[in-house]
Amino acid sequence: MSDSDTSPSVPEAGRIAHRAKGNEQTGWVRWLPGLQTLRGYKAAWLQHDIVAGLVLTTMLVPVGIAYAVASGVPGIYGLYATIIPLLAYALFGPSRILVLGPDSSLAAVILAVVLPLSGGDPQRAVALAGMMAIVSGAVCILAGVARLGFVTELLSKPIRYGYMNGIALTVLISQLPKFFGFSIQTDGPLRNLWAIATAVMQGKTNWVTFAIGAATLAVILLLKDKKRVPGILIAVAGATVAVGVLGLTAHNVAVLGSLPQGLPAFAIPLITFDDIVPVVLGGCAVALVSFADTSVLSRVYAARTRTYVDPNQEMVGLGVANLAAGLFQGFPISSSSSRTPVAEAAGARTQLTGVVGALAVAILLLVAPDLLQNLPTSALAAVVIASAIGLIEVADLRRIYRIQRWEFWLSIVCTVGVAVLGAIQGIGLAIVIAVIEFLWDAWRPYSAVLGRADGVQGYHDLKRYPHARVMPGLVLFRWDAPLFFANAELFNDQALNAVATSPTPVKWLVVAAEPITSVDVTSADMLMELDETLRAAGIKLCVAEMKDPVKDKLKRFGVFERLGEAAFFPTIGVAVNRYLKLHPVEGAKVQDEDRD
Repeated sequence: MSDSDTSPSVPEAGRIAHRAKGNEQTGWVRWLPGLQTLRGYKAAWLQHDIVAGLVLTTMLVPVGIAYAVASGVPGIYGLYATIIPLLAYALFGPSRILVLGPDSSLAAVILAVVLPLSGGDPQRAVALAGMMAIVSGAVCILAGVARLGFVTELLSKPIRYGYMNGIALTVLISQLPKFFGFSIQTDGPLRNLWAIATAVMQGKTNWVTFAIGAATLAVILLLKDKKRVPGILIAVAGATVAVGVLGLTAHNVAVLGSLPQGLPAFAIPLITFDDIVPVVLGGCAVALVSFADTSVLSRVYAARTRTYVDPNQEMVGLGVANLAAGLFQGFPISSSSSRTPVAEAAGARTQLTGVVGALAVAILLLVAPDLLQNLPTSALAAVVIASAIGLIEVADLRRIYRIQRWEFWLSIVCTVGVAVLGAIQGIGLAIVIAVIEFLWDAWRPYSAVLGRADGVQGYHDLKRYPHARVMPGLVLFRWDAPLFFANAELFNDQALNAVATSPTPVKWLVVAAEPITSVDVTSADMLMELDETLRAAGIKLCVAEMKDPVKDKLKRFGVFERLGEAAFFPTIGVAVNRYLKLHPVEGAKVQDEDRD
């Protein structure tokens, strides 16, 4: 198959050149990847993009409406949040296949802000959600321009799993009342679960509504692995037809009703002064979650198509799409792990697929706004519940439990935190846990005293090689972490302990510094205090294998000058040879200085 009828890809041997070329774009053009794609667009791709866009539309409509309702705003705004963002991302987004729109991973975050502040007023809810989208978009754009695309990598995989599992649980619980056909007072996920259980036991369930929702959910789950079969469309269409034909509204089955006719209009969402803090916090939380999801999905599809995707431009594209959503009666959006595979399976080649999908949704609003008036809300709840189930990670957590149990429990704590505290507080908890995890690893790192083991080149940990030879009067001390304020005192204590436990009086303490990637002012002052302590005991402090950038810092901090250039050695072997020349040891030979 020739390049003309396949997805636009770069041969493996040319990926580096393609990446460099992409980075060389200058001026305003580099901010418009969609325009660059259009310049190189091939006529053979057009048919694939149009067909894929029309297939994608079958998911955009029911899913957009479902996630709007799950986010606390009327269903029509889910379509508004689909049309304009897809057009914006097609121009500013770097991924040729990614599909953006309302997403289940954001529903709990949006709902947590909108529901308590709106007081049941739909227009107020729309304004709050719209302003959250604007805040999220601004944060993403600023972060992308500042080249902060790496920030989402600060959350470890177990913590991401824990957060997403908590979000999935929160979303699932929020949809159960619609699924069973009753309403409850919203006070938090766990209280909601108790209220739902109480309502079910009190016989408040509308069994017709429940049957529709359960059947819809069953169809979606049964067809979810068949990429070429529009399972969601089949399930939702079936439920809508059943309600209309059988007249189930007479059984108090709640339905979507007629959608307003027309397209989204430009409107600046207005909120009160008291709403600013929760909306800003919510918008920042949305930005973090949406970019974390988008960056992962974008990298996956970039690898499949063998194209380079700039994570900073991805942040800008996502930001512009959210900004457009907020200014055109939408709410925060993200990439979709369910709609993107549909576009890929349908043969999408470029961003034009999203444009076709957006235009098709717009035509639906103009021509047939009553088409979904009999769509039952329990079917929409089933769509969201199915997506929430898809967010839950179990298999990899089992693996983590086997290989690193404490990280597994960190993930569980994060899940419980989101479920108990709520989505936004859960994000804060996830970030705090990530920082603590990072600091803990660096705060109490591994350290070792080294010796020479028979049959093994180099110098190795005495705990691993208890029969390794130790040079009399020489302590080789290795520190396996950056040196900074949180672990400086521990380094000092461990180094002095290595000297104190030496079987022979110590003349030199050599720090094997290759694992030390950084130092700060606190740790530099500690090194000078350690040198002073050792000098008072007649012991020389030396450093081996320190990286030049770290050594440059020691020069700025005055440590290099204090220890003297002669105290720094390129390798441990050179340091040992110098020690033997100055302090000969019976039976020990000076080795070749090019070897360790």
